[in-house]
Parts: sequence; C-alpha cells; structure tokens
Amino acid sequence: MDVAGKRILVTGGAGFLGASVVKALVRHGANPDDILVPRSRNLDLRVWDHCVAAVRKRDIVVHLAGKGGGIGFNQKYPGSILYDTVTMGTGLMEAARQAGVSKFVMIGTVCSYPKVLPVPFREEDLWEGYPEPTNAPYGLSKKIVLVQGQAYRQEYGFNSIHLLMANLYGPRDDFTPERSHAIAALIRKMDLAKEKREKAVVLWGTGSPSREFLYVDDAAEAVCLATERYDKAEPVNVGSGHEITIADLATTISKLIGYKGEVKWDKTKPDGQPRRSLDTSRAEREFGFKAKVGLAEGLKETIQWYLDNRATILAT
Repeated sequence: MDVAGKRILVTGGAGFLGASVVKALVRHGANPDDILVPRSRNLDLRVWDHCVAAVRKRDIVVHLAGKGGGIGFNQKYPGSILYDTVTMGTGLMEAARQAGVSKFVMIGTVCSYPKVLPVPFREEDLWEGYPEPTNAPYGLSKKIVLVQGQAYRQEYGFNSIHLLMANLYGPRDDFTPERSHAIAALIRKMDLAKEKREKAVVLWGTGSPSREFLYVDDAAEAVCLATERYDKAEPVNVGSGHEITIADLATTISKLIGYKGEVKWDKTKPDGQPRRSLDTSRAEREFGFKAKVGLAEGLKETIQWYLDNRATILAT
C-alpha cells in the first residue's frame, strides 16, 4: 500500500512517536494535508461518536494514542491506563471497520510479553505467560486490541496489523518526572544532580534488569514500512536488537552528562521485567526494517536536545 495520495489518521500524532511518524509519512510521499492529527481536547477517542468522526473518509489509521508511562506512573494509574487504552483501541478499530478503512496499524508494546521469557523475545512466545505486574494493565490492554484485529481479519477480512514496539527514546521525549521512561528520567536526574553537585543519585531497583531501546525516528520509519509492506495477522517485533542493563545505561548517561557522583540503588523499589530483548528478524524479513541509529549516537542526540530545551523542560 503506497501512502501517497492516501487519507491518513494518526492518533497521538502530536506526541513523541506520533510527530516522527507524521514526518516519516510525508517523506514516504503522503501529502501533509491528507494527514489528520486529532487532539484529545477536540476528539476524545474514549467516546464512540468521536471515533466515528476521526475515521470518516480515512484510508489508513495509524493508532498511537494511549495512556502509559514509567513504572511509577503505571503503578499509580493501572485502572485508567487499562480502561483508556482498551476503550480507545477497540472503539477506533470498530469505527474504522464500519467506515471501510483500508488498513489499521496498531502500535503495541514490548510490555505485552510475559514477565519471564528466554531472550530474545519471539512473537510466537507472546502468550507463554502473564506480563510483568507493574506493566500488566498496559501490556494486556494492547494485547486485547491485537486479538480484536485478528478476529476482525478472520470474520470481516479487515486489514489490521500489530507492531510490538521496544522502549523508545530520542529528542522530544517526555522528561516530566511522572511520565518519563528510563532514558529520559536518567538524563534529567543526572543533569540535576550535576547542577546541585550532589555526591550521589539514588535510582530505582537493583540496576540488573536489561532493556532494549529504539530511537524514535527508527521507530517511525518502521511504522511507515509496515504500513506500506505488511498485511498479515501475526504481530511483529520492532526494536534495535541491542540489549543493555539499567546499571550500564546509568553509567553511560552519567558520563555523557558529565556527572561524576556515585550511583546508588534503592532495592525497595521494583525492577520491572528482568530482561527485554527482541528478535527483530520478522520485521527485517517482512518489510525490510532494520534500526540505523545506535544507542551511543541516539543518546548523544537526545541529551543535546534536552540541554537545548532544558529551561522549558524544567519549567514544566
């Protein structure tokens, strides 16, 4: 499916990943005037009539909108995370089906995988256990929409695809303490510790868990390639193929920021999932995606953007 000439809805299109997806769609030939980016203040996708309005006269839906954050945020708001994500996803897909939308691209999450699983995670193992409890409402809410898409394909011939996205990072990330994920949170914490000349920073958990991080522009390119080239029911991992422990990540960021103090670990706080690393061979095989931005380069770009926008970030 060529995105050129298509009328495209990108929910969450003003957000971190969404803004990059919109730019990538334009690079792939989409007309900016044909891309609809609704804002929640105008179209609340938890409301059925708003879903109907959002998909009207659209050829493609790329669904990025949802509710989630880091471990602390997910522990604080599990009910609203599950309700909002399920309601938006299921309602929007049903509205898209009724409207005759040609393709529905659902952005899922690595948090849908079971807590304990051999690495790298393969798509075939998605149902081998329950997700890590601190992320379970978010991960399961995305899996519900995956099942919906597969059921709609079987019953209605509806073309829905599902991308299991690794942890994202990059310029324009959310650096607010409540909503930020690991990399953004570490950058802000190390920077403030440096400014205040603190002798140590205290981080959650033990530092031993590993994560796989994907640069936001790589993720956006994957979304575009999948939109154009992938039309199957099976979910697809989208990641970088690089695994790093949180302890090593903290050390790397502290060096890049120039913080010379000690890193201490609050072991009373949860670690989350023990390890995360994705088998990305299906994405490369099915639609030619392979991440281009390495972690070292991506961290430098992210930190530079943070420093350039520091005053605004810290004021919010």
